Amino acid sequence: MSILEDVVVNAKTAANAVGKKAGQLVDSSKLKISAADLNNEIGKRFENLGRIVYNAEKNGTDASEMVKENVESINDLYEQLDAIHQQLTALRNKTLCKNCGSENPIDALYCNHCGTRLATEEPEEEAQPEEETEVEPAQESGTTEE
Repeated sequence: MSILEDVVVNAKTAANAVGKKAGQLVDSSKLKISAADLNNEIGKRFENLGRIVYNAEKNGTDASEMVKENVESINDLYEQLDAIHQQLTALRNKTLCKNCGSENPIDALYCNHCGTRLATEEPEEEAQPEEETEVEPAQESGTTEE
């Protein structure tokens, strides 16, 4: 009976692993579709921006306000696209270089493409204890004066 139980446990483990991998694949596919939709929308906005500038120049009118609105909407779409790319990179256990945008292994300290130091959470954590140590001596000196 123990062999049968081991087989059942192994089968459940394998099924869970397959299910998890399939879920990641579905999430990745959804993100890729969203990125494609955003790219299409960005293209449409650029086309619309071109029409606005062309018509304004042709008619001799000022379209600076409409241009500004379209540029802001395109920037918003690019921010959304960047967020999706970051999610996709995280799903692949990679990190993006802030300087050149290339993918690197999640545990890399420097970019494989440009050599820039990759951002890590360690400097932020180190900065917090330094602030605490600066506060502690002030508190200690306050207690010695009393």
